[in-house]
Amino acid sequence: MSLPIVDVRPERLGQATREQRAAWPAVLVSMPFMGVDRPSIQLGLLKAIGEAHGFPVRTVHANLDFAAQIGLLRYRALAEQRRRLVGDWLFSVEAFGAAAPDRDGRLLEEFAHDLAYLAVSPDGRAPSAGRADGLASSAGSADGVASADGLRERLLRIRDQEVPAFLDALIADFPWHEARVVGFSCTFQQSAASFALARRLKERHPHIVMVFGGANFDGEMGLELVRTVECVDLAVIGEGDTAFPGLLSALAAGTDPAAVPGVVRRAGDQVVATPAAPPLTRLDDLPAPDYGEYFDRAEGLGLLSRTGRREVWIPFESARGCWWGAKHHCTFCGLNGATMSFRAKSAERVLDELAQQARTYRTSRFEAVDNILDMGYLKDLFPAIVDSGADYEIFYEIKANLSRQQLKLLAQGGVRHLQPGLESLSSHVLRLMDKGIRAAQNVNVLRWSHYYGIQAHWNLLYGFPEEIPQDYADQAAVVPHLTHLCPPAGVTRIWLERFSPLHTQPERFPLRYRTPERSYGYIYPAHVDLDRIAYFFEYELKAPLPDSAYEELRRAAARWSELWRSGRPPVLRYWSAPGFLQIYDSRDKGREGTYTFSGTLANIYSACSDRPTTASAVRDKLRLKLPVADVEDIFREFQQRGLMFLDGSLALSLALPAVHG
Repeated sequence: MSLPIVDVRPERLGQATREQRAAWPAVLVSMPFMGVDRPSIQLGLLKAIGEAHGFPVRTVHANLDFAAQIGLLRYRALAEQRRRLVGDWLFSVEAFGAAAPDRDGRLLEEFAHDLAYLAVSPDGRAPSAGRADGLASSAGSADGVASADGLRERLLRIRDQEVPAFLDALIADFPWHEARVVGFSCTFQQSAASFALARRLKERHPHIVMVFGGANFDGEMGLELVRTVECVDLAVIGEGDTAFPGLLSALAAGTDPAAVPGVVRRAGDQVVATPAAPPLTRLDDLPAPDYGEYFDRAEGLGLLSRTGRREVWIPFESARGCWWGAKHHCTFCGLNGATMSFRAKSAERVLDELAQQARTYRTSRFEAVDNILDMGYLKDLFPAIVDSGADYEIFYEIKANLSRQQLKLLAQGGVRHLQPGLESLSSHVLRLMDKGIRAAQNVNVLRWSHYYGIQAHWNLLYGFPEEIPQDYADQAAVVPHLTHLCPPAGVTRIWLERFSPLHTQPERFPLRYRTPERSYGYIYPAHVDLDRIAYFFEYELKAPLPDSAYEELRRAAARWSELWRSGRPPVLRYWSAPGFLQIYDSRDKGREGTYTFSGTLANIYSACSDRPTTASAVRDKLRLKLPVADVEDIFREFQQRGLMFLDGSLALSLALPAVHG
């Protein structure tokens, strides 16, 4: 099967001839602080779309240059810093010049506590002299954390010396004068760096049209940035599959690009915008992203080996939107904006794209950028991957309602990493989130993911309207019984994100206050309306729980993670036969041992292993003569030993089979 190109109607592309299109070369840029361990799917896809319509398009993964300049571990520490927008702050002076609000570095003083971890190396030790894995010297520190003065000095040096040197080199080393259009994809902390490069390019090559897009330009954020940031000539708001080639064609034909659906331009102090076209529905019509420049650049910078197997994760897109969010938008989720409607590629199309990309880029690692797995893939895509004999390693995000057999199929099809969106071990809190899932289902996904060798990536979230202290006391109490399963990455208060119901439905979720996250004020000039360009907000609920309500859960989760960092995580496994069961338990260090059950007890425990079930269902399945109440009493006895998870009427055995198969 040959991979198709997107079908854009001629009227949307304007009247540009083939010669006119060839005369409008474009360059697409990915600036810091996009991660360096994978190419940009935005750049790769738009390059392929543009070239399919006759436009010469090049990409520049400039984030790789900056990572090579300051060191990979330093770069990753900054790219992964989410609490405060330090990455944008580092480029603010170069982006806005005299209008930059924090030339004195006050952000580093106000948020010193939030930034302290940046001075610690990824292995948890303070960086020693001459090492390139920390952001500051640890001289004078007695607790393994670099001094605040050392961190401040290092960050100021990056801002005032290394950022200008990086931009100078980027300008000098690329033939920008050949470009007619330069486009920037801005997601999370890429905006200020993109503005900084665009500003310099405008000064040297005023003929270049600067085009911006990406998540940071969605909705009113894009309108305000077009209005207030001088170097932004045009922006694409929403999906760019048809808007980008339409914009290029309008420029090439000499017509108004703002007439293209989804394109915005500035007119004095106002903006001119044409509403975006409906989201693309036929994803099979999209070409495969072109990642060639990423690999060439990474190899040239010494960040990747030129030979051997590559460990890079290739981003691929098999679906857009969220089929669950289209029905029940999760309380805290700000993804998708105006493009929530769910659309998916055919299994055949995905299968061919994976095979093509694996051959082209010499890697079998793939990271789905989908927000949620298309459940239809369990019937067609993954059986086809298994039948093909392909040896892929795949990451997917899923809704945590999958069964044991479905997780087994994903493992057989190469899924080694899942983000199941668990978020809580409390069914009450999950209802407040509008997750449409029970805590017992979350635990079951953890169980069978672990059993089938799939790494689960998840967090525990708190801070929801109408939660009660008991929600977190109960979770803290159950955590010691789950330590044989993959721990959460952290226990975190929910963020207030633009487009989430918490943000868009104030009548449903009343707040005492809401204001843009404070670091925006240290990045953008005073004439920018921060409330319109912010994606993250600080807030307080009308009736929040005290922070102490979450402390025991935080401590329990920290102990859980520490057990896994020791290199020998606890186990809870069983051997069974009809009427016989043995469970080995090493969760409590120093008190390891084996439980032995026989007869009805053994059979009841085994009956609750595959999935959460009720006492009534167990009684019927085993044809027991016991009353349902007696079966529930047995459930509670298993629970008291930490061998079973009870969730209302549902019971779930926690031990996993000792024998794989």
